[in-house]
Amino acid sequence: MSKIVVFGAGGKAVAEAVCRGHEVIAVMRDPGKYPDLGGAGVSVVAGDVTDADSVATVAAGADAAVSAVFRPDVPAGDFYRAAAEALVGGLAKAGVGRLAVVGVGTALEVSPGVAVHDTPGFPDAGKDFSLGHAAEIAVLEGSDASLDYVIVVPPPVVLDADAERTGKYTVGGRQLQPTVEGAPAFAYADLAVALIDEVETPRHHRELISVA
Repeated sequence: MSKIVVFGAGGKAVAEAVCRGHEVIAVMRDPGKYPDLGGAGVSVVAGDVTDADSVATVAAGADAAVSAVFRPDVPAGDFYRAAAEALVGGLAKAGVGRLAVVGVGTALEVSPGVAVHDTPGFPDAGKDFSLGHAAEIAVLEGSDASLDYVIVVPPPVVLDADAERTGKYTVGGRQLQPTVEGAPAFAYADLAVALIDEVETPRHHRELISVA
């Protein structure tokens, strides 16, 4: 069993970690919005993922970190860059060396050097969000080698929030994985599986991977 600090803990990662026997520090801007999140194995705390000191405080004693954060009220470019910078600095202060980050599928490449968000006709609103994640990637790639991060990126489609966990997924690189006709939408629950797999048994180091 290990202790995992999860930033943006309103999703599936907390449940996945707990069901495997890990202790979780669930970090939220406003814990009051998630009254049912706490329970056996989960400590809910308030924290600011864009502030390195706050990150260091809530991550103290953790073995690894997961970031699945989202702020619709802040420009994505500002938020994801600030969050990545604070995670890099704060986790170093806390002595946490492993970080698994949820990316966005529209930042994957359709061809070398060409992201989905760079393709003709891609909507401007979605592009701003995707470029925010691209800024996050750049910060992590430029970080000190002592931070062993992995960016786990689902397909660029709406994920299934209700589908049951299968525990199965494929792993690729920075380019879009081929689509399979008739295949169900990728589940949030299986994205959580991929994240916690990379915490438990790190297989990818300082790199971006796609899962589908």
